[in-house]
Amino acid sequence: MFLEIVSPEATLFSGEVTAVTVPGINGEFQMLENHAPIVSLLQEGNVKIQGNISIEKAYESKFSKGENGQTVLAINSGTIEMKDNKVIVLAD
Repeated sequence: MFLEIVSPEATLFSGEVTAVTVPGINGEFQMLENHAPIVSLLQEGNVKIQGNISIEKAYESKFSKGENGQTVLAINSGTIEMKDNKVIVLAD
């Protein structure tokens, strides 16, 4: 599936991933390939990305390595939309 993470400053990540886990307002949840369409608010926490991904050099400092080879981005809040195998995270 295709993931795009957008902040007010720039598009932090754009590419193919195998899974993404986000901090929803009612708890953490994960989306995999062909997940049902969803729109949700996000709270402070970590966006965890799984897959063989590469981060642009300019934004590497915003990401860290998590457990099980995940790439992690800390956010304060945001919104997520999943539709037609494309995930868009609008993050603060």
